[in-house]
Amino acid sequence: MHLEKIREGLLVSLAATYEQDPTRYVVLSKQTLDSALAREVVAELRNEGSVEEQVRGVIRLTDRGYSSYKNKPLPYTFRTPNFGPVVA
Repeated sequence: MHLEKIREGLLVSLAATYEQDPTRYVVLSKQTLDSALAREVVAELRNEGSVEEQVRGVIRLTDRGYSSYKNKPLPYTFRTPNFGPVVA
């Protein structure tokens, strides 16, 4: 659960940076670098080819990562429950 939240938060930030300048790297905060969970997420994204890491803690989204992010459904999308017909 925490991994997914960290992953989604990181991807949202990286995608926003990518949309401004696809060549720009993002420097992760010390708090993020100190988190074992965050380092695990970065490693998974790097192994998938979604993130490129210049040096430890300096990353950017790859073209592949951005495409994957844009094609993935939003994590917090709510579906309208089917309560039956609406009576007016």
